[in-house]
Amino acid sequence: MEIETLKPNILNTKKSRSSDSKLLAFDLPSLIDRMKQSYTWANGELNALILLKSPEKKIILTAMHEGTEILSFQSSDSVTFQIVEGRLEFHHRKDTFTLNKGQLMTLDENVKYTLTTREETVFLLTILNTHTLHTSN
Repeated sequence: MEIETLKPNILNTKKSRSSDSKLLAFDLPSLIDRMKQSYTWANGELNALILLKSPEKKIILTAMHEGTEILSFQSSDSVTFQIVEGRLEFHHRKDTFTLNKGQLMTLDENVKYTLTTREETVFLLTILNTHTLHTSN
C-alpha cells in the first residue's frame, strides 16, 4: 500500500476567530481520478491520499479494488467511514454490515474489524485521536 500526501488548496477565512483558522477544500472526483491513474492503483494495490493530518485528526481518501480485504485491523482511535463510491463490507466478530455509497459509520476506539469489497470502492476514513482531545481540554 502506498500513501500519498496531498497539498490541498488552503483558503484563509476572513471571519475566523483566530489567525490559525483555515478552510480546506477538496475536489473529491478529481482526486479519485488522480488516484485511479496512479502506478499504485494500476498494480492492483489499495491507494490512499492523506487529505488532512493533525495531532487530533486524520482524513484519508482510500480507494480499494474489487475483492480487496483488510484483515484484523484495530484502531486505538475513534474512526469514521464515509462511502463515496461502491460498497464496503465491515466485519466485526460474527456480524457483517454493508455500507453503501453515501452512508457513514463510526466506531469507538479499540474495536477489532475486517474490511472487504465486492466492487471498486472509495471512502473517506476519519481518525480522531481521542487521547489527544482529552489531554488538551
